[in-house]
Amino acid sequence: MTAHETGMASVQKAFALLDVVAGDPRGATAKDISTELGIPLPSVYRLLQTLVASEHVVHLRDQRRYGLGYKVHALDTSLRQQVGTPGTVRRAVRELHASADAAAYFAVYRGDAIVLAHVADSPRRPRIDPLDFGFTDAAHATAFGKILLSRMDDDEVAEYLDRHGMRPLTERTLTTPERLGHELGRVRAEGIATEREEFVPGASCLAAPVVDAAGRTLGSVAVSLRPSDFERRHRTIAPVLRDAADRVGRALRAAEACPAGPAAG
Repeated sequence: MTAHETGMASVQKAFALLDVVAGDPRGATAKDISTELGIPLPSVYRLLQTLVASEHVVHLRDQRRYGLGYKVHALDTSLRQQVGTPGTVRRAVRELHASADAAAYFAVYRGDAIVLAHVADSPRRPRIDPLDFGFTDAAHATAFGKILLSRMDDDEVAEYLDRHGMRPLTERTLTTPERLGHELGRVRAEGIATEREEFVPGASCLAAPVVDAAGRTLGSVAVSLRPSDFERRHRTIAPVLRDAADRVGRALRAAEACPAGPAAG
């Protein structure tokens, strides 16, 4: 193995270690990490030493555990600033929440990653748990993910699925490229993506693309409802959603033309 390959393997292990530490509110012990990742304990300690020194991990000595460090928070803050949802976009999403009487979402696409940038909900119409600000890798099982995939050609979709897989999240999740391909054809024809309890049981979604002046897809807006409400109301919500996507697109273009600095998500 070359030095470059060895270095890349170490980076991958470091990220995997951070995922394990982040997966438990209490943090994780070195033994937990070793068992979860199948990495020898001495190697885990070396990685932890490096991450503690860089402040991405903190050693909770009294608990004999390791937790996320300050630098991870700084990365989260920087991501929110880079995604930077303008106030006009946040307002449009809030208005969609009110007019559709549904939890409303704005997602942006960064490469082949989906970042949920803003959510508007209420106790009566709560957001889908666990959808909050941050990345989601379930494109095959979410309405805004299907919008992203529908903008790719067949080869690009195949490459995306090779990288991310089609993990079954519920009994309704599409888990074969053939079924997903048929669904993406419908999305391309209608300009609207739907998912019916494919991401989590008890919630269904509708999404529309947000495009720039050249017609490139920047992201999407979506709404979620309980399945019974969704089946009864999704046809009347669709035009409201399309209008919201158009307003968000215009707001993003205006913000890009007149930048006012980073906005909070």
